[in-house]
Amino acid sequence: MTRIEQVPHRTIGDAGAVGQSIDRVDGPAKVAGRAEFTGDMHVASMAFGRVLRSPLARARIVDIDVRDAEAIAGVVAVVTAADLSDIDATFGHAIRDRPILADGQVRFMGEPVVAVAAETDEIAQRAVEAIRINYEPLDPVVDVEDAIADDAVAIHTDFYPPGFAHGLGELGERDGNICYTHRITDGDAHDALQSADIVVEGTYRFPAVYQYALEPHTVIADHTGAELTVWASCQHPFLVRAELASIFELALDKVRVIVPYLGGGFGSKSYTKMEPIAAVVSRKAGRPVRIANRVDEAMVTTRRHGMICEMRTGAAADGTLVGREVRMWLDTGAYADNGPRVTATAADAAPGPYRWDAVSVEANCVYTNTAPSGSYRAFGATHLQWIGESQIDRIGRQAGIDPLEMRRKNLHQRGDILRAGGTPLDGDLIGDIEKVATALDWGAERGPDRGVGLSVGVLAAGAHPVSSATIKLGPDGRATLLVGSTEMGQGTRTAMAQIASEVLTIPVSSIDVHGADTWFTPYDRSTGASRSTTVAGKAVERAAREVAAALRETGAELLGTDSEHVVLIDGAATHGDATIPFDEVVRHRFGFSGGEIIGSGEVRPTGGTGSYAEGPVFWEVCIGGVEIEVDRDTGEVRVVHSVGIADVGRAINPDLIRIQDEGGTMQGLGNALFEEMEFSADGLLRNDTLLDYRIPTTADIPDRFDTIIVENEDGPGPFGAKGCGEGILAAIPAAVVNALGSMGIEINRLPATPERVWRAMQSSAEGVQDG
Repeated sequence: MTRIEQVPHRTIGDAGAVGQSIDRVDGPAKVAGRAEFTGDMHVASMAFGRVLRSPLARARIVDIDVRDAEAIAGVVAVVTAADLSDIDATFGHAIRDRPILADGQVRFMGEPVVAVAAETDEIAQRAVEAIRINYEPLDPVVDVEDAIADDAVAIHTDFYPPGFAHGLGELGERDGNICYTHRITDGDAHDALQSADIVVEGTYRFPAVYQYALEPHTVIADHTGAELTVWASCQHPFLVRAELASIFELALDKVRVIVPYLGGGFGSKSYTKMEPIAAVVSRKAGRPVRIANRVDEAMVTTRRHGMICEMRTGAAADGTLVGREVRMWLDTGAYADNGPRVTATAADAAPGPYRWDAVSVEANCVYTNTAPSGSYRAFGATHLQWIGESQIDRIGRQAGIDPLEMRRKNLHQRGDILRAGGTPLDGDLIGDIEKVATALDWGAERGPDRGVGLSVGVLAAGAHPVSSATIKLGPDGRATLLVGSTEMGQGTRTAMAQIASEVLTIPVSSIDVHGADTWFTPYDRSTGASRSTTVAGKAVERAAREVAAALRETGAELLGTDSEHVVLIDGAATHGDATIPFDEVVRHRFGFSGGEIIGSGEVRPTGGTGSYAEGPVFWEVCIGGVEIEVDRDTGEVRVVHSVGIADVGRAINPDLIRIQDEGGTMQGLGNALFEEMEFSADGLLRNDTLLDYRIPTTADIPDRFDTIIVENEDGPGPFGAKGCGEGILAAIPAAVVNALGSMGIEINRLPATPERVWRAMQSSAEGVQDG
């Protein structure tokens, strides 16, 4: 159920679209099977690529014999690191530490070592199987505890320069296997905790989790001359372009990245992944090459960070919070990927949106011999919110204070500064959590097998506010909208069309929105961090207003008035009773049936660089609640009712918001109850298929979904909008843990599997139980 001011469902073709749940503009093509994904594409003379990956987590490469593979009929290229000596064959937007193909050693099971291309996929697979590699096995460092031990083996010994897009200021020097540390200090947390009447503490573990987009990574590369063209399932085409240009020493305009539809992303397709491998194979083959990961390959391409966290929280006897100390170690795998940014965001999330006398946070990004970790929806916040919120509830239980009252007493309020020098809080957290409590019938009597939990957090969102958009209005009255945000199922093309429609007063059906093509699409930093509607959408609004100004200017000439007196209504320039359709306005402007009115809009930093270190564009709320039912014989947990807050400023499309909230809720349930990538002691990923890796199914859907859409028009985006879709994923695991806590079941390790819950129930010890 979605709670919002009642709005009518409108079909494509209605103008005045903002605030309406119009049909998705990409819906018909997807339903009819016409939507083209990278895996559907076939470029002329395209060969098929395959990658031979390391079977070991850590080893020296003694020698590679590719002669049998090269002798197979139909094989057009076999590439090893030895073929890449003429380029700097490393990449990494945060730390440039990742080789395109393993050079001299492998650092995780699944690391690409050799890439091949052949006339067919079957021949390519035969070639991979014919390659012989002699490894010298080395003992892997799989666990974070082992990686940070004083006598730990260094996974990396070379110096690596920082990448071009980490946005974190100075990264600092590597300390053993710790590649980045982020600290937040405000006051003396040690003294605050020493003087606290109530102190709770614990050590917590969060698992490695796979994003599980339906479409694994797929890329086609054509590097057959002085230019490089890539068709890729990537979320950040302009960042991928920049990284490819750096690797191959090409000018930016010699690299073209084209993004068709994506079959989901959730952060797994952020930044550069498989594109460099496809490009080097194409370069050697002299023809385009497609590489499509299998699911098991995608799972060792990127994942969510596992984490160990130590947290202490103190309060006065009346429940007033006084201090918090946090130390955490995030497992970034063998290469940094987006680890530094995830680590910084986790540090930001550690204090929660609460008032403190003092806080101390130390977050460390740690190398291990496991698959690299990157972005996953609501990263950082999902890692920390369940820990911090469970300690708030534990303090409340010791003080005899209801969880809702604990939050009323201690939460920051609108306009407060959450982080020194950062953006003020732009939401009403107390009002939002009270809405959740009301929806859950907070305080009602429940049976012994039922529990309820609340959760409040915020996520630094919309960082790197750099986006541009262009709108072209033609002589037929139709518009073409060019914006670089990637459509990956979240509905961004629909939302962008609605924003343009609202300003131009033409139907959404008269606006064409295409996928990103870096040769033609204006620059957009990335699709992620809930930034598209807020940042790219604002650029679209500004571009549309520029077109609208030109329409009023020319309309004024036709209507015999000043432009400020011209009103745009239903695709026409009007003044009084006189109405001139846009197609006539455009033809008059250019003197014949041709020409286009072109408007451009941009969003860029003001008073800074726009880096993450300077604060978010807005704070996305991570607020939700659940009612659960626990089988006390088995420990199985079932969520019967979930409530999410979408504090969006202005709802561009309520249905898209609701669907985002429900999808995020299901992913949150997976993180809370089921999902965990299991690595053996030798670094082998043991559950790399859907048969073994448990994700939520339709059987796990709560009996009741509530999405409460809050509109205060207080966001920095178009018409007061701000992004959503990530916060609920952080809120749900925390709410589940707190619901268990309300039943006397304390959890310090996720997922809360039936066995862990059952064991916690069996223990009568006070405090957090060892999972």
